[in-house]
Amino acid sequence: MQIAPNTVVSMHYTLTDEGGQTLDSSVGLEPLVFLSGAQNIIEGLDKALQGKVAGDTLKVEVAPDEAYGPKREELIQVVPRENFQGIDEIEVGMQFMAQTPMGQQPVMVIGVADDGIELDGNHPLAGKTLNFDVEVVSVREASAEEIQHGHVHGEGGHHH
Repeated sequence: MQIAPNTVVSMHYTLTDEGGQTLDSSVGLEPLVFLSGAQNIIEGLDKALQGKVAGDTLKVEVAPDEAYGPKREELIQVVPRENFQGIDEIEVGMQFMAQTPMGQQPVMVIGVADDGIELDGNHPLAGKTLNFDVEVVSVREASAEEIQHGHVHGEGGHHH
């Protein structure tokens, strides 16, 4: 069976950045299981998998516009140090949840100065070209319930 929208795909992957550094991998772990066509994984990778079958291996380069989007400067801001009362040490790389007009959003500290803390609300992979090495493990039809819910149930999927 070929990968198409509304099929359940099980795959192993290794994700590397432009410099070849491994960012994430399922190798040695359980395979990633997802519902194709339901925005369960980034668009560029889902598109590249269409038509593939169990046993296929492929290398996929995904540009930012089909991954986590461009880095948006308006999501980078400096906030007063007083906003972090009760936190003694603030270091670059720390992550916090910020209350925004759109609800809770993760932000990362990218700069620390006496006059404020520079936060970045972009996804850590925004603006990056992502490289995937993929091995398709299995492909099956999704159940009507999985299609309705927009995700996989059972083995490797969500449990309700």
